[in-house]
Amino acid sequence: MRHLRAAFFAALFFFGFVQTALAEDVTLRSRDGAIELTGTLLGFDGEFYRIETRYGELTVDGSGVLCEGPGCPSLTDYVAELSVSGSATVGRVLMPALIESFALKNGLSTQREPVDATHFVYELTSISTGKLVGRFAFRVTNTDEGFADLLADEADIVMASREIRPSEVALAREAGLGNLNRPNRSRVLGLDAVVPVVAPANPVKAISLADLSRILSGQLTNWRELGGPDAPVVVHLREAGSGLSQGLEDRLLTPIGAVLGAEIKRHRSNAELAAAVSRDPFGIGLGSYSETGNTRALVLTGPCGFQLRAARRSIKTEDYPLTAPMFLYMPARRLPALAREFLAFTRSGPAQIVIRRAGFVDQAPEEVPVDLQGDRFANAIRVAEGTAGLEALNAMTRTLVPMRRLTTSFRFETGSARLDAQSRSNVQQLARALEAGTYDGRRLVFVGFSDGQGAANANLTIARKRAEVVRKAVLQTAETADGDRLEIGLEAFGEAMPMACDDTAWGRQVNRRVEVWLQ
Repeated sequence: MRHLRAAFFAALFFFGFVQTALAEDVTLRSRDGAIELTGTLLGFDGEFYRIETRYGELTVDGSGVLCEGPGCPSLTDYVAELSVSGSATVGRVLMPALIESFALKNGLSTQREPVDATHFVYELTSISTGKLVGRFAFRVTNTDEGFADLLADEADIVMASREIRPSEVALAREAGLGNLNRPNRSRVLGLDAVVPVVAPANPVKAISLADLSRILSGQLTNWRELGGPDAPVVVHLREAGSGLSQGLEDRLLTPIGAVLGAEIKRHRSNAELAAAVSRDPFGIGLGSYSETGNTRALVLTGPCGFQLRAARRSIKTEDYPLTAPMFLYMPARRLPALAREFLAFTRSGPAQIVIRRAGFVDQAPEEVPVDLQGDRFANAIRVAEGTAGLEALNAMTRTLVPMRRLTTSFRFETGSARLDAQSRSNVQQLARALEAGTYDGRRLVFVGFSDGQGAANANLTIARKRAEVVRKAVLQTAETADGDRLEIGLEAFGEAMPMACDDTAWGRQVNRRVEVWLQ
């Protein structure tokens, strides 16, 4: 059934415009006639042909060949085509806002044409010439469907509210789409977070991630266990294919070998979930930071008393443990020049403003002075033990107080030396800033921290190694940066400034990090 639906959709929607001539036999002949290739035209981006031949799929520079056959596209009236599929969280508001801002910046007008409940098309026209230059077609459903469309060759870009899973990486590689785990095959568009929310009258104010896991798995079923009323806990989640819900399962249930309980109320959108929870006195929802409606967000806490709130800065620094990056995934295939320009725009300063206005968290780095980090330093004082702990705290304070913390932070995947998805994006972002000279004339310091498990000296060594790994990754990426204009240092303070309790796996994960400080 899915195959028939997908084929019908592909025929009528993604390829129903100027690409109706594609998938036909063409012949590409070099201008001197010495080389000739015959095959099925799979795509044309205004510069390069993509054809399926007896030698396999080939990409050919259009400037060096002549195209013959009924499938040959017009070189003078070329319209850039892009098909985008996936997460409704990304696709309903954020991507349209970015497209409209991109068009305005580049002298283009936009016309949005609805197709049905999940499909719409943006047409981009040159204001100066009146010529149609681009057509971006969207299918807005969920992350699962986006990856399915990519694997079926029905989408050029996937909008995802979670990181790609190993099974999807393997399938994409088998389908000839390249390794989607490579840095240039994806990018973090913006940041969201999963937030536990309740009705405003619910007396419960905070919850631990351990209790959230018990609720999701059906082990905790009564509010009385959380200090609330003697009433059943009603769980509200997005639909099963939602990237936010799947990411939540990956983080809270998979590590402990648990699965979702049977009694779950599902919702098609973040707004629908928030509205339902606000009306349910015994409900708890796991929804999007960008759309909490009239609900009240619960604070995440732990046995040691630390509290973490979902806020713009804590999400940007990834100090909040349920941060959820929003991804764009692209296969190993040339996109039209207009699409490449749009993707470059999504990392620009104006795009970060659009992301903030859409209700999400942008990735523009901010400098945070020490006087706005009182809670962090208070926590450090509280956990400092003995003379050695106080000496480490004193050394850290002397070093950091004259500086400002950059919101660009780095963390590693659980049990791995590989940076997590948001941190890999941060490497690219910080490297571009260094190349642009943003921090010329200043001192930039990579500062390593660890969890509190093990001996203090060993933790200090590990923290320094992590800081060195991040520094090396950033400098290798910033190939054109002028090192003479910037002083780059490295410090490590081990377990001296924990962000969360060390008695849980997620707390230790939050504490293992590399921060960037500026002077």
